[in-house]
Amino acid sequence: MYTPSMLFRIDPSGTEPLAAQLARQIRSAAARGELTPGMRLPSARDVADSLGVNLHTVLRAYQDVRDEGLIDLRRGRGAVMTSAARDVRRLREAVDHVVAVAHDLGVSPTTTLSLMKEALQ
Repeated sequence: MYTPSMLFRIDPSGTEPLAAQLARQIRSAAARGELTPGMRLPSARDVADSLGVNLHTVLRAYQDVRDEGLIDLRRGRGAVMTSAARDVRRLREAVDHVVAVAHDLGVSPTTTLSLMKEALQ
């Protein structure tokens, strides 16, 4: 299990809400393969205490990624990564491939992003 300070970093002066920062970091860690199915996240209270944020901020972040299917929240068990973490990792690998192809072809990041957005619609 990760300790909260190893896994999460927040920027209290940033424009992104703290809960969104935490949720983004969970998604990113799953995409990098650092959080895998079955791994238990630190308790919301531990994360809140280590980062000096409100418990409800952490719970909001955990609920956001739960709603996306990345974690399972159960009383007494805490937050556990689901098999969707594996899917996010596979998606990240596909995105990395697209970026590498775009780079090899000399396609700009703006054009690549535009094509990705179009494909997602």
